[in-house]
Amino acid sequence: MRVLFVTTEMDDFVRVGGLAAVSAALPRALRLLSDVRIILPGYSNVVEQLSHIQIVGQCAALAEMPACTLGLASTKDGLPVYVLLCPALYERPGNPYGDAAGRDWPDNDVRFGRFASAAAQLAAGTLDKNWAADLVHANDWQASLVPAYLAWNAVRIPTILTIHNMAYQGLFPRDALRRIGAPADTFHIDGLEFYDKLSFLKGGLVYASHLTTVSETYAKEITTPELGCGLEGLLSRRSQAAQLTGILNGIDESWDPRICAQLAQPFGAGDWEGKRANSDYVRQQFGLALSRGPIFGLVARLVHQKGIDLVLSASDEIIATGGQIIVTGSGEPDIEQALIDAHRRRPDAIGVAIGFNDGQARRIFAGSDFTLMPSRFEPCGLSQMYAQKFGSLPIGHQTGGLAETITDGETGFLFDQPSTESFLGGVRRAFATFKAKDRLNSMRQRAMSRSFSWDISAACYGALYRKTLSTASG
Repeated sequence: MRVLFVTTEMDDFVRVGGLAAVSAALPRALRLLSDVRIILPGYSNVVEQLSHIQIVGQCAALAEMPACTLGLASTKDGLPVYVLLCPALYERPGNPYGDAAGRDWPDNDVRFGRFASAAAQLAAGTLDKNWAADLVHANDWQASLVPAYLAWNAVRIPTILTIHNMAYQGLFPRDALRRIGAPADTFHIDGLEFYDKLSFLKGGLVYASHLTTVSETYAKEITTPELGCGLEGLLSRRSQAAQLTGILNGIDESWDPRICAQLAQPFGAGDWEGKRANSDYVRQQFGLALSRGPIFGLVARLVHQKGIDLVLSASDEIIATGGQIIVTGSGEPDIEQALIDAHRRRPDAIGVAIGFNDGQARRIFAGSDFTLMPSRFEPCGLSQMYAQKFGSLPIGHQTGGLAETITDGETGFLFDQPSTESFLGGVRRAFATFKAKDRLNSMRQRAMSRSFSWDISAACYGALYRKTLSTASG
């Protein structure tokens, strides 16, 4: 089975959020089941890290989208990666979606319309004469129009769209329709129109053969007004037609504290002296006071969704009770600044590193006793899985993937409402557990023994691929 995996992030080259981890791990786990190939935009850091790119095709200009070139390369372990080469669109400073100040690029409609249309051409076999796809697996709004371009070109290839986060929809003014070469008659309530704007994500929700989300709970939540982001009616219809499935993400096997080279000291379940050595190391690294109290880690994108404001409002009680907080991540400038200010007020008790570094994240999970995850909503979440493997018990809001991967009172703590008081309830339970060392260590042992293997997710996706293909050909 030839599968084209369409994504705008991949841990090997470029990372903004959890999509990058999924795009690096899931195709690798699927290799045993299919000929899976990835297509990425040709960002500078993708092009620079691929040693040999073979040109396999040319895309003609379309509407206001420039001509571009398709290259084929592979990762160090041999995973085929197509790269869409168009320096004017993709070789820019900043991250894949915006400039260094965090503002979205104004031509993101053209950038990702071009990417989706080229992916559709590749899938159809008109770009690489040696390869075409049996099925397309597109991810998030940036790739959502691949199923639409296939439909507009009357190409019958089954498509799966995975929604990693409904809150990011790719909304543009109506005249973006003309710029990306979309048919004018698709701008209506049953097409791409969303409150008089063009919605890339809605295009995928309408045209994809099947929709998935990254946990079963989130698949149900997005059919409600609370988390459907205005598209709950369409999502409910797809769900009722058995065309919406939740498949929980996994995590990479390298998340094992016994073999992780980036830690101050490797350790396994039961080796609590080894875990304490990591705690001492991160305290020193972040300049915190010597303490035998608990460390609360926070490794997240610093955005409103993640409930960072709840952590800030709970910080006084956490510190007063003897805890310390270590944060790493990047995101919204005002949230970054609020964390920096909190660190300046209490440099002995709050450590903050703006930016993301994989090794540092691993050391925080290894050194912390608890991981804070007060997300308002969480489609899947990966930090709570990493944390459990590293013996850091997560404190999470009972939503989405957190509800599925944290066993309350056994491998972590769940709280009911995204409010300071409810969150503090979870924090207080954590403090009580920290004082009861036997209970703390048995919970750590259970958390560290859990399996979140990608093999389980890959098997589910493999079954869904086969079912979608047979439905399309039936």
